[in-house]
Amino acid sequence: MLNAKKLTLAVLVQAALISTAYASEQSEAKGFVEDAEGTVLFRTGYLSRDKKNGVDDTSSAAQTAMFKLDSGFTQGIVGFGAGIIGDASVKLGENKNAGNGMIPRERGFNANGEYVKGAGDTYDHWARGGAYVKARISNTTAVYGTQILDIPVLASNTARLVPEYFEGLLVTSNEIDNLSLTAGKFTKNQYSDQIETDGRNLDRAIVWGAKYKFSDALNASYYGVDVEDKLDRHYINANYSYALANGSTLTHDVSGYHTKFSKNASTYSATGGVADGYADSGIAGTEKTNDIWAISTSYSKDVHNVMLAYQQNFGDIGYDYGGNADGAQSIYLPNSYLSDFVGNDEKSLGLQYNYSFKNHGLPGLNWTTAFVYGWDIDVRDEDKEGQEREFFNQVKYTVQSGFAKDASLRLRHSYYRASDNYQSNYIGDTNEWRIWLDIPVKLF
Repeated sequence: MLNAKKLTLAVLVQAALISTAYASEQSEAKGFVEDAEGTVLFRTGYLSRDKKNGVDDTSSAAQTAMFKLDSGFTQGIVGFGAGIIGDASVKLGENKNAGNGMIPRERGFNANGEYVKGAGDTYDHWARGGAYVKARISNTTAVYGTQILDIPVLASNTARLVPEYFEGLLVTSNEIDNLSLTAGKFTKNQYSDQIETDGRNLDRAIVWGAKYKFSDALNASYYGVDVEDKLDRHYINANYSYALANGSTLTHDVSGYHTKFSKNASTYSATGGVADGYADSGIAGTEKTNDIWAISTSYSKDVHNVMLAYQQNFGDIGYDYGGNADGAQSIYLPNSYLSDFVGNDEKSLGLQYNYSFKNHGLPGLNWTTAFVYGWDIDVRDEDKEGQEREFFNQVKYTVQSGFAKDASLRLRHSYYRASDNYQSNYIGDTNEWRIWLDIPVKLF
């Protein structure tokens, strides 16, 4: 593992030296102020989960302003820049039954009178954020500080009111035509509903990877991450797309993760030998492994897109992610909606359909519907009889022009049901609504 990391970093350094073969982004820098950009995204968010079988509902509504002030790069062989990123939010309503990653809680006391983080009432208002510095030589950029990550093995959750933040160093190199290299190290992880900048108690996460475009039709990528004392994870993907005679397009996609969880990792679905009290702590006390693979085919023509996907887990644990400071959106697989269909040994089959209303005079209006069925889930202390299913619908409208250009309204609903023996292990029977109103404003 260490050799692989050293090799990746060596390739990044070597690639940075190949500055004469391709056009240099840094040579086009206009200046620290001249290339600066400032944006604010105003979001009103509502998330409600109507739980069944006697489980308490959860519901949250809040308003936020997410801002980013980003300088340009100074001119010269090496360009330097800086920026700040953050959010300021206010709760809407009481939110007495919040608990879905939307709104942070104050510290409170448990039944024994002990001081417990996150056990009190929800915050009425709160703010988070941080700063970063950056440098660029040729087509290689390094950013250090607070960041929102979009890496398959270390992806920030952006599906809540505000995003998940990581703090550390990320280097991206595009020196070689059609090849993008990534390497980084992060030491803090702050989830969407956390005030603490290291609320996930991240010791160290090292990430590396590469994406290569073989042709306009074929792309492939590999990424890896090592979260200290928690897990080692690897991701691969290949995507092939080609046109058919009738003006349609067919796309085939293969992706998968291999994860080795340390004995100290937080997991929920381990089978085999586990430590006493595993059901309460989620710490198996012994190493566990998971492999999850997916294959999908999409057919697209004009306003229609249909995707059929098959996904399967292997190992002695399900694909757990997010709980080990490994990114609460690190699930780049097709059968991922409210449920991700990642149970131990689970197989799932999904059908998704997307329709654009542009031919009806409504460009920017899209509807997505999907149904996924998962079976053969190996529930701890049970036979492989667990199953789950989800019916998903989402309507999104984005304003195409005018003063409100790029503002969007998204309504999403999931109908989720699981077998009795899988109720307490995962989400449990739920009807979920999510409503997001996003209004972006460009400051400069």
